[in-house]
Amino acid sequence: MASIKLYFDKRVNRKDGKFPLKINVTHKRQQALINLGVLLSPDQWDSTKGKVINGPNKSFLNGYISQRVHCAETELLNLRIAGKLDLMTGKQFKEHLQRILLRGKLEEKQEETGCSFVQYYTRFVEGKKNPQTKAVYQYTLDRICRFVDVPDKFRFEDVTYAWLKSFEIHLSETSKVNSISIHMRNIRAVFNDALNTETISCYPFRRFKIKQEATAKRALTPEELVTLRDYPCEEHQKQYVDIFMLIFYLVGINTVDLCRLEKIRNGRIEYRRAKTKKIYNIKVEPEAAEIIERYKGSKYLLNILERYKNYKDYAHRLNENLQEIGSVELVEKVINGKRRRVKKRFPLFPELTVYWAKHHTISI
Repeated sequence: MASIKLYFDKRVNRKDGKFPLKINVTHKRQQALINLGVLLSPDQWDSTKGKVINGPNKSFLNGYISQRVHCAETELLNLRIAGKLDLMTGKQFKEHLQRILLRGKLEEKQEETGCSFVQYYTRFVEGKKNPQTKAVYQYTLDRICRFVDVPDKFRFEDVTYAWLKSFEIHLSETSKVNSISIHMRNIRAVFNDALNTETISCYPFRRFKIKQEATAKRALTPEELVTLRDYPCEEHQKQYVDIFMLIFYLVGINTVDLCRLEKIRNGRIEYRRAKTKKIYNIKVEPEAAEIIERYKGSKYLLNILERYKNYKDYAHRLNENLQEIGSVELVEKVINGKRRRVKKRFPLFPELTVYWAKHHTISI
């Protein structure tokens, strides 16, 4: 005869003095315990009444416990009526009840919060204030939606270890290891948030390890930095060398912050970093002041945003031009059936980007 009752499990002492409340399942003389996720101190639980008697959340906990027991008893009755109970072992009965109880808990949460994975993820992104952070999380969500069959029906429970591995393989077709790690960390952040809000109990990242690849050191030697600064580049490239050096002089300031600098006060620049909101106060050296004067703006300290659509557009152009600086040779090439003379470039530093200026502040 199968039976279900509550069991206050005091077999293992915890540091906080609390013990878990469980459902004791008996079937075919086999006993098993299902954890309800409720921790209570001995003075909070009345085993005779089967109720929580102390604590600020006792009404809520009693309602929750009663609902879980009712759910288990209802399923027991359904199995008995359907003639399936006698076909189950004690272990099978326990595992079946665990699935039912978990599913019921998730369905309640989904009804309350609308928490399919994609819906929860979308709300998580909407809660981010920084536009850049939002964009990074949104890009991961876009990749997920293109990968799964029906995004609106994709659940947290569908994100298993096997799913993460398959998504990782899918991403590797177009992305490098460190780019993939950003997507995986974004997914993990959403799971952590859902766990904190008690929306889910599943967590595939206990076994799944996010891969990270060490990046090569991105910095020029002091001699190479001087070579770049003094190189007789093409006229249109001079501004990009100047800005690269300005970023170096301003202790590796980010492009977005550089574009939005406002004034120099008492020979110093003070700004709040867009990403971290941390305040920086930097001395403007004579070399930096000279460059600033050449590219002085009206609304901002520099005229970058007066000449470019936004800082991202400028950063792209900046990197593109930095990588082309070097000697140039005119060669003949057939284009659309016509022989023309085009520039063949021999870059000094073909992988150079604005980030290298930031790394110099650390390495020099």
